[in-house]
Amino acid sequence: MQLSIDLSGREVLVTGSDAAARQAVLRYRAAGAVVFRLSSPAGSRHDGPLPERPFLVAAVDDGQPGWQALLERCRETGIPVASEPAAGAAGQVTLVGGGPGTTELLTVAAVKALRDADIVFYDRLAPYQELPALSTAELVDVGKRPGHHPVSQSGIEELVVEAALAGKNVVRLKGGDPYVFGRGGEEVAACVKAGVPVRVISGVTSAISVPAAAGIPVTHREVSHMFTVLSGHAPLTEKEHTHLAGLGGLGGTIVVLMGIGTLRQLTAGLRRAGMRADMPMAVIERGYRPGQRTTIGELGTMMTAAADCSSPAVLVIGEVVRVAGANRDCAAAEAELERLAASLLGA
Repeated sequence: MQLSIDLSGREVLVTGSDAAARQAVLRYRAAGAVVFRLSSPAGSRHDGPLPERPFLVAAVDDGQPGWQALLERCRETGIPVASEPAAGAAGQVTLVGGGPGTTELLTVAAVKALRDADIVFYDRLAPYQELPALSTAELVDVGKRPGHHPVSQSGIEELVVEAALAGKNVVRLKGGDPYVFGRGGEEVAACVKAGVPVRVISGVTSAISVPAAAGIPVTHREVSHMFTVLSGHAPLTEKEHTHLAGLGGLGGTIVVLMGIGTLRQLTAGLRRAGMRADMPMAVIERGYRPGQRTTIGELGTMMTAAADCSSPAVLVIGEVVRVAGANRDCAAAEAELERLAASLLGA
């Protein structure tokens, strides 16, 4: 259960060791509370005078024995006690998959990692706009944009490792899933090489979620029983062009991430590989973000249909695109029936 309460100007006593309570202190200060600290259950260690009767006691689970007696006395006298988790371990890195860019698709583990972070290095496709509400950490933008890489990949890895070696709990927030064209393997390798503890929290990949946002299933009974995910970041090599022939013959769905810049080469390559020109295709721009737009066409004419499409976008090629079209037609028909019914009733 989660409760929201206005703590502006309220006196809050945060109990727990300094290391364990550091994030709770930041959270309550960010909420506008006047924070007091008690680091020892015996009351021998505290920062400045303690309030006579705090509005709330935030009890951090630091593993020290002896806190229970104090917390029971607070409850007996009518002072609310809130349980708080200990801060994350210092000197470690967590790679977090941020999903397609909306906080609604962040995992519970991702939210916890952000809450406990001391510093967050984030990408442009991660849900960074909401980070101030999710974390009190220092926020560092290392996002790359097409043709503009203010921080190189090696530079990002250096920043992450340096922050962890300096004793910070580091979160590297990436769009989608770190291991799906997210270069997560390289960042894990950099941490391992430097002797920094590292873990990975999987995210909801945009290869599945963004088509779903447009009503397109990547698999559908009796339509497609498999799907393949390609990176469209760079034009296909000659070897990769030969693989397209195999993909075209499988009869499944092809999902392309980062493919707007290489759309011409992709569609031409699939046509040369034997895929028919009238194969349904969709371009979904800005999935789950303001201005989300879906352009539906066919493989042979998509270059014209998608002339004004821009990144970020996900491409879907296959018969499953027709499923979304059929669903939209049904929805349009239902809406028209409702309009006619309302008109008749009004008459």
